[in-house]
Formats: sequence, structure tokens, C-alpha cells
Amino acid sequence: MHGAHRPVLLSIEGVSKAYGTDDARTAVLESVDMVVRDEEKVSLVGPSGSGKSTLLSLIAGLIRPDEGQIRVGGVAMHDLDDTGRAAVRAEQVGVVLQSDNLIPFLTALENVELATGFTGRKERRDRARELLAVLGVDHRRDHLPRHLSGGEAQRVSIAVALANEPTLLLADEVVGQLDSVTADRVVDVLFGAELAVVFVTHDETLAARGERQLRLVDGSVVEQ
Repeated sequence: MHGAHRPVLLSIEGVSKAYGTDDARTAVLESVDMVVRDEEKVSLVGPSGSGKSTLLSLIAGLIRPDEGQIRVGGVAMHDLDDTGRAAVRAEQVGVVLQSDNLIPFLTALENVELATGFTGRKERRDRARELLAVLGVDHRRDHLPRHLSGGEAQRVSIAVALANEPTLLLADEVVGQLDSVTADRVVDVLFGAELAVVFVTHDETLAARGERQLRLVDGSVVEQ
């Protein structure tokens, strides 16, 4: 199914978020409305500090909105406690932030294996090797995170996020440390996968590759 015929996977209605105390509150997002459908590839651009990372954290349930509702796969995130939101992340949402999310005492391969939903050891290893290979870092599989370059660690983090076959991937500036050829390859992988992607970037060329391009302006999301 294409475009508007696909079921809605992510629904955001009237979401606002501010930081600080009452006398010094800074509104970051104001009444954001946004929909992402199954397997839709959506890019999100906006200046530094415009709230892109905050929006991803809200979708992932890492923080709560001050107002509004967020539904992932029909589940109302605002009705869940921390444990419930963590369960949705584990089952449906892959998250890749700018800082890598790797466990320092596990190798690249072990980090990805740990994240897979498979039960058999061989299945886990095969899935992990496949992801590392497609992202061009299989040759670094036996290295600990501290022995990886920033760009290699970012790609291993993406493999971790994809390992459990999520329905939605949230990617926050995940190619910032990569050269343009490698960045293109990573975007190929993300946009070619059978899942929905919200891809935050400041790179207009990469953003243009999304099926839809959204922009954060003055705390609101607008279609490009």
C-alpha cells in the first residue's frame, strides 16, 4: 500500500513541551500535530535547538509531554507508566541518538546480538552479522566500543536499533560523523528497510530523500 492508504503507525496530537520553572519556562514544542504511516520514511529538519531531539524523545516515551497525546501502533503512550513505555520501545521502536547507546564491555557483535529478539544463539549471531555487514562495519565486530571510531560506533548503534525488527525507527543526526558516501549508504539501509523511519538531520540533501519532509519552525511541525 502507498501513501495515505497505509495504516497510521504514529499519531501526535496537540503535543507541547516546555523546560524550566514557572518563572523561566522555555517552550520548545507547541501544539505539534503529526502522523507517520506504516513503512513511511519521514525526514525532519530544523535549526539547532528547534526541538527535534525533544520530539523524538517524546515519541520514544523517554520524556512525557506537558500537553497532548502520542500513539504508537494504536497504543496511547501518555496512558502508560515508565515500564509500559519501555515495553513499547522494546517491542516496536528503535531509537538511535547522537550519542551512541553501546554497552562498553561488550563487542560490537555482542551489542547487536543482545538487542535481537531471537532466542537461538545462531539466529542472534546471524542477524547481528547481517546488520553489521549491510552497514559496513562487520570487520569491526569483535572490537569494544572504545576501539571504534565515532562513525563506526554510530553504525553499530543503528544495527542495535534495527536488531529487534522495530516497526518505527527514530534516528537523531545519526550520520553526522560519517563521510558523504558512507552517510548515503546508511540512509539507503534505513530508507530501504521495511519499517517507518523518522530521520532527523540538518543535511537538506539527505532530508530530501524522505518520502515526506517535515520542518520544525517556532515549535510547530510544518510539511515542506
